[in-house]
Amino acid sequence: MTQTAQLSPSSVFVVSGGAKGITAECTIRLAQQQPCKFILLGRSELLETEPDYAQNSDESALKKCIMENLLSQGEKPTPMNVQKIYNKITSSREIKKTLAAIEKTGAKAEYISVDVTDTPALQEKLATAVQHFGAITGIIHGAGNLADKLIEKKTEDDFEKVYTAKVQGLENLLACVNPNQLQHLVLFSSVTGFYGNPGQSDYAIANEILNKSAHIFKQSYPSCHVVAINWGAWDSGMVTAELKKIFQERKIDIIPIAVGAQMLVKEMDNTNHETSQVVIGSPLVPLAAELDPELRTHRIRRQMTLEANPFLHDHTIAGSPVLPATCAMTWSINASEQLYPGYRLFYYQDFKVLKGITFNETLAKEHILEIEEISKVNLERIELKAKISSKNLEGKTHFHFSAQLNLQREIPDAPIYESLNLEPDNIITATGKDFYQNGGATLFHGPGFQEVKRVLNISPEKITTECLWPELTAKEQGQFPVQWVNPYTTDLSMHALWIWTQHFHEEGCLPGKVEKFEQFEMIPHNETFYVSCEVKSKTPSSAIANFIIHDRQGKIYSRMLGAHAIIWSMKMLRS
Repeated sequence: MTQTAQLSPSSVFVVSGGAKGITAECTIRLAQQQPCKFILLGRSELLETEPDYAQNSDESALKKCIMENLLSQGEKPTPMNVQKIYNKITSSREIKKTLAAIEKTGAKAEYISVDVTDTPALQEKLATAVQHFGAITGIIHGAGNLADKLIEKKTEDDFEKVYTAKVQGLENLLACVNPNQLQHLVLFSSVTGFYGNPGQSDYAIANEILNKSAHIFKQSYPSCHVVAINWGAWDSGMVTAELKKIFQERKIDIIPIAVGAQMLVKEMDNTNHETSQVVIGSPLVPLAAELDPELRTHRIRRQMTLEANPFLHDHTIAGSPVLPATCAMTWSINASEQLYPGYRLFYYQDFKVLKGITFNETLAKEHILEIEEISKVNLERIELKAKISSKNLEGKTHFHFSAQLNLQREIPDAPIYESLNLEPDNIITATGKDFYQNGGATLFHGPGFQEVKRVLNISPEKITTECLWPELTAKEQGQFPVQWVNPYTTDLSMHALWIWTQHFHEEGCLPGKVEKFEQFEMIPHNETFYVSCEVKSKTPSSAIANFIIHDRQGKIYSRMLGAHAIIWSMKMLRS
């Protein structure tokens, strides 16, 4: 019988880590939305009765009572012993408070003290709970541990502690239920799994496994409402004033508890039934690290194949897929930004196409990206030289692309394009696909790049195009994913010059070099942007132009200055 993901009074949720903290707040809000049944799991012990001396709620007073009781029993009240007993009492109080808040809504709740990584104990205790609560119809997996350290300082125990709570915990919970009866599977993941975060490699791995598990479970049980929520930082006791200051420096917003709890309820609504993963929180922008004053050179080797990069089928010249120059540049940019967390490309200059990379029998087995540090100004900027090369079967080195990169900690505010002109002149009436693979001197690009929507205006000095790039899937992007700089929209922006050369000279053109490229903001996908191409010169063999990519108000996303294009005849391109 097919189950529907509908909350009802008969719903039975097992909630790991659900008796305290953020998961408890979410569970209480869910109970307010729909009173049902909740089985809360946690490692803390629930005290049926507190010790007689534990009458105080004030921290210092309670700790004083604990110390006096230990002394009366002839034990030494060490800070560790006192804190351990204090935590036991306050944890029990918080659990009781959570149970009372849930039951106040009219829902039913039970607490089970168990470690979700202890498979036999979990199965035994959940089986007992099911006997009087009914079959489990929902899982909210909120249990987790932290062991934040840089990777070189992490131990195997650190990794196991973090990994097993998330991953083995989920496996154990799913082993205790009939998946065909499961109507809701909610996994508390983290933005750390989505973006990564220094010091949290184990936590990132565990949470990304939760993300992928959500997608896999949804494929197997499509009627179940499955979602992995990649939470950002919550405004809870774990976020100290010092940590809030760090978040503020990194421009990371903190989720208010009431807002976050309501977001959980919203994500469990039937309107979100098909969404298996959601990010709720700010991107984790890394803090710039102290720069080593020594100038170094890095070499990165990559094997590129046509199979790994499906988009190349839409970038075929003379019968062979060819790597767009913008993708080569993006490899250099992405690799540089990964080498220097906290720094992003502001500009590159003197970019040269030396020998294109064609995906045919001439393709080398591997390509080498060499990144050479030229200068570093600590916590400000980094100057780099990048070049991509390969060796043929005879061992001869071929250089393909080269450029000089400038990475900065702070990117300047986006300027406004002063020569903005979006008025249509109706000289070119072709639209959309008409510009591509349509005979004559039309562009050679396949569907993934056919996103010039129309030409707004054209003159011997300038052409303005309207574009919209629907984002390619991660699989289609392959080894050249969109990060800070988008190689596909940058390539798309240069189609304007081809249309100009086609209109005035019945010719095509390919990139040769770029004097300077600057980026101020990410070029958007799935929404309209504009390209103003200013033609500076034209000869029988070349053209030079400036490309300004901007929004409707003229705010500049990026600009390519002094772009040199090589004029190609249609016969050369299609032979």
